[in-house]
Amino acid sequence: MNEILLYIGSIVIILWGIAHIIPTKAIVNGFGPMSEDTKRIITMESIAEGLTLCFIGVLVLLVTILAGSQGQAAFIVYLACAIMLLIMAILTTMTGARTSILWYKICPAVKAILAVLFILGSVL
Repeated sequence: MNEILLYIGSIVIILWGIAHIIPTKAIVNGFGPMSEDTKRIITMESIAEGLTLCFIGVLVLLVTILAGSQGQAAFIVYLACAIMLLIMAILTTMTGARTSILWYKICPAVKAILAVLFILGSVL
């Protein structure tokens, strides 16, 4: 059961990360006129968050597949990834979730739920 939670969490966070990357150009353009430097920074930040989410998912997935879910190292990886997701959820709550954009509003909940899946997957 624990590996199922870890696989589900990994796949969902990878897809959530990809969902952050794909609309980057539309997100940047949605801000209206701005300097090229500002566009580059917003683009970088949007892609960086998506890549970070994908990395967390791939890391959990690889550890689970290649090393198994029961070892101490796996537990540390799962816990570290869950903590990172919770930190990102707090950051998003204080920033993007305060906008009128629905996806940013639900993002903290998605990250927190997946962090819980990783924690449950590591202790069950």
